[in-house]
Amino acid sequence: MSFFGAKIAIAYVVVGLVLAVIGGTLIDKLGLEKYVEGYVKEIENVDSEIIKMTREERISYSKTQVIDIIKRVWLYVLIGVGIGAVIHNWIPQSIIENVVGDNNPFAIILATVVGIPMYADIFGTLPIAEALFAKNVGIGTVLEFMMSVTALSLPSLILLSKVVKPKLLAIFTAIVSVGIIIIGYLFNAWSFVLR
Repeated sequence: MSFFGAKIAIAYVVVGLVLAVIGGTLIDKLGLEKYVEGYVKEIENVDSEIIKMTREERISYSKTQVIDIIKRVWLYVLIGVGIGAVIHNWIPQSIIENVVGDNNPFAIILATVVGIPMYADIFGTLPIAEALFAKNVGIGTVLEFMMSVTALSLPSLILLSKVVKPKLLAIFTAIVSVGIIIIGYLFNAWSFVLR
């Protein structure tokens, strides 16, 4: 919200959820459970015991979790800020507009292809997205880039390949890719409403 405003932030969350529900429903209707690795089905469901904590224990636990999250994401945020600074300060506006501007009908697809090999979480992509947005890149292209980095990054797909077979992984990748590309074009088409 701090970068793009409430309308865009809410729309981003809503379309992400809609894509997840549609994609999950489609995978379910296609009966692709057989493409989940066998060991996943053998894992027992273990109900965990609810631990009662005092207020001090909760605060201590919360601090530990915050420190753990910071340790895991600080490098990605720093890299994202660095890439964002390069885009914002050193890459001329004309180059950005030619590559991923509204004049390039393939900007959305290019953003997907560029996003897939990157590994970052949403915190790492925000500075890059903000720099692209500041250079007047279409909101659909920016949001689609963020979605591709977080949903289709190569490391994420490699981890996913440990629990699903190649056919299901390919179908998942295709559904998400097509979905975020459609979302990107729709956001670009409706950008006048969202800004």
